Amino acid sequence: MTYALRQMVVLGCIAAFMPLPALAQSAPPAPPVTVAKPVVRDVVDSDEFIGRFEPVDEVSVRSRVGGYLQEIHFQDGALVKQGDLLFVIDQRPFVTALNQAKATLESAQSALVFADAQYKRTQSLASSGSQSAQTLDDRRREFDSAEANVRGAQAAADRASLDMEYTEIKAPLSGRIDRRLISAGNLVQTDQTVLTTIVSLDPIDFYFDVDERRLLNFADTARKLGKDLQQGGGGLDVSVTISDPTAKPFKGKLDFAENRVDNESGTIRLRARFPNPDLVLQPGLFGRIQVEASNTYQAILVPDEAIGSDQNERVVYVVAEDGTVSTKPVRPGPRLYGYRVIREGLDGTETIIVNGLMRARPGAKITPQMTELPKERQDAPPETAGAENGQ
Repeated sequence: MTYALRQMVVLGCIAAFMPLPALAQSAPPAPPVTVAKPVVRDVVDSDEFIGRFEPVDEVSVRSRVGGYLQEIHFQDGALVKQGDLLFVIDQRPFVTALNQAKATLESAQSALVFADAQYKRTQSLASSGSQSAQTLDDRRREFDSAEANVRGAQAAADRASLDMEYTEIKAPLSGRIDRRLISAGNLVQTDQTVLTTIVSLDPIDFYFDVDERRLLNFADTARKLGKDLQQGGGGLDVSVTISDPTAKPFKGKLDFAENRVDNESGTIRLRARFPNPDLVLQPGLFGRIQVEASNTYQAILVPDEAIGSDQNERVVYVVAEDGTVSTKPVRPGPRLYGYRVIREGLDGTETIIVNGLMRARPGAKITPQMTELPKERQDAPPETAGAENGQ
């Protein structure tokens, strides 16, 4: 008999003479599993849409006078303030025109002084009968003509001064400037040549399209808040997330809705406005916006990892007082505060498994390790912290 066979015989004999309680004590203990009560709190459902950021104001900078571009006073892509000098058109022709207009004005003013003196002298002589009424009328006409010439010369001088001022092209608004679209030395056409563009950054708008059903839902929510969706967008609170996974959601408010639904797409465009003091949000950037889709109600929230699958059903594992595990079918809803809303299946009083589903089996017992779920999960990834429709 080999050594291994002898060992098996000895072990068999020991097991045969071992008391039954000792065999029972060798059974593996119930596995430890983390359990908790679902989170029950007031929530507001949200719908998610994809849209794009656009500037509140955007200007294509053009020159109001024509001439050769002489100076450029900004760096491409820089932040500029309203009134900053951007371009200078060659001023020499405009200086000449202004000087000529001022000289014409001075000549007209001199002629007016002479005509006024002539008129007053003739008026004095006519009162004593030394001058005829016709001569007085001629002097009056000359005075009126000289006065009109002064007004015309003043207007020409003002126009020349304005053209001179327009040779210095300044930023019409504060924001980020684009690259220069024309180099110094090129001819600039009046009101035609685009020199650059400027977009405002703070605040910034976000445009997105919604379907008719959700539009009516938003409008109803706005009415219950005493607001009008079309006028000011209802002022509903919104948040937007961008592709940067480290960025927190940006908070804003709905402030505009178009006045009709598009006949072809059956959608309507809405706008939300966001403060952007750090200038993180840029025009043209895509984002996902969450819009309040309901009034406040009490919801049951569980972690996504606490939801399992049983064929075509979603289930959670419920633990009884004696540690026995059973499953409950549930209907998940949107994701809020880092949890999944449970529409049906739970009342919030159950004890459920939140970690260690692989160690639990329906009908078997576990060793529950109770924990308390926070009202909001801070460890939820940014892209899932907002609401999205569950399946």
